[in-house]
Amino acid sequence: MTKSQLTQRIETKILSNLIHSEEYARKVTPFIKEEYFQDSIERIIFQTILDYTNNYQVNPTVDILVIDVQKKSLNEEQYKKAVEYLSDITDSKTDLQWLVDQTEKWCKDKAIYNAVLDGIHIIEGKDKTRNPEALPSILSDALAVSFDTNVGHDYMNQVSDRYEFYHTKEEKIPFDLDFFNRITKGGLPNKTLNIALAGTGVGKSLFMCHVAASTLMQGKNVLYITLEMSEEKIAERIDANLMNISIDDMHDLPKHMYENRFEKIQKKTQGRLIVKEYPTASASVAHFKGLFNELQLKKDFKPDIVFIDYLNICSSSRFRVGANVNSYTYIKAIAEELRGLAVECDIPIVSATQTTRTGFVSTDIGLEDTSESFGLPATADFMFALISSEELEGLNQMLVKQLKNRYADPTANKKFIIGVDRAKMKLYDVAQTAQDDLVDTGQDEEIIDRFADFKV
Repeated sequence: MTKSQLTQRIETKILSNLIHSEEYARKVTPFIKEEYFQDSIERIIFQTILDYTNNYQVNPTVDILVIDVQKKSLNEEQYKKAVEYLSDITDSKTDLQWLVDQTEKWCKDKAIYNAVLDGIHIIEGKDKTRNPEALPSILSDALAVSFDTNVGHDYMNQVSDRYEFYHTKEEKIPFDLDFFNRITKGGLPNKTLNIALAGTGVGKSLFMCHVAASTLMQGKNVLYITLEMSEEKIAERIDANLMNISIDDMHDLPKHMYENRFEKIQKKTQGRLIVKEYPTASASVAHFKGLFNELQLKKDFKPDIVFIDYLNICSSSRFRVGANVNSYTYIKAIAEELRGLAVECDIPIVSATQTTRTGFVSTDIGLEDTSESFGLPATADFMFALISSEELEGLNQMLVKQLKNRYADPTANKKFIIGVDRAKMKLYDVAQTAQDDLVDTGQDEEIIDRFADFKV
């Protein structure tokens, strides 16, 4: 390679400025990886520069690098090439911002190239530590490579930014249930994990199906992932909810009447609903990411909210099935992965978990009644219990109790009653009189006044 060819390569400009430009080095060094350099000599020189700057916190000179490169395990021919390469590097003046932008593009291109090679090795069985399920994560990480120069919020100097943040209305997906809107200050924000805690048969899936149907009618795109019931059963529940007809009656509905009812639903919303079924305990965040990508490519569908029915029967992408880990660690890992997915995709995720056997018969469930792992409520942003009893069932009602709330004061409206129509898979607001016998509700007077004359 001639000297002119050498100076035209982006790799050479990068190495040259890592030596001669302290400002450039500070900006890009945290993001450059040695595997991005395909040429072995350039990789060795980069390693030598990195070692020196880490040890002495200043840029090395060419003379220092010529000496330090001898410490690498090089044969005579490699050392000769390294010295020749260094001697040809000159301090050519280059526009800093242009070079930073080009370096970022180079890092992205190299990350994607390496990810594709890794994928080929995995598919061909040459990688003994990873299986094909890791491919979406590898490609996603490569595509996410960027130079993030944000080093934190400067409390003293960013007061204006902070004021703007306080007065910016956060985008939320509202409920069609008044008390839920009140305790979340208007609905579910993006980048959050929201958990319903209930015993078997109380109404976890009913709650998620109702909120999914409500969100669909707001014109939002809804993804419902089920690991318990079939896709058709979930769709059946949402049909019953939106058509306002019992599941039993829907089975007797003539086809033309069913189609007419469905056409009316279609006319009321621009949203779309996708229901995806996975076998129990077989799907993890890695599968969900792959599903997101497939839906984007094949159906041009990007979810605004995701329901996962339910968290405890997902699998972890960090721990293999059958790995020697306890339930606390395993369920906490799943919760952390789901919340990470919510942050990465900028969406709210709604899921559910079971109570313990003690919680199943309790009429006052607490966080301690979460089954399998207390690490789940530690990770969730919003968690509430759905509580039923023979008396409440007779009144077609359900008690909701706040357990954890990062959106508002959890002691305000701590407990409240909602109505349940199990035949139609619907939830609804009830009259204020239904709340009167509750103890320690923390309900505010504005709610009480507004519901004073409400008729069911």
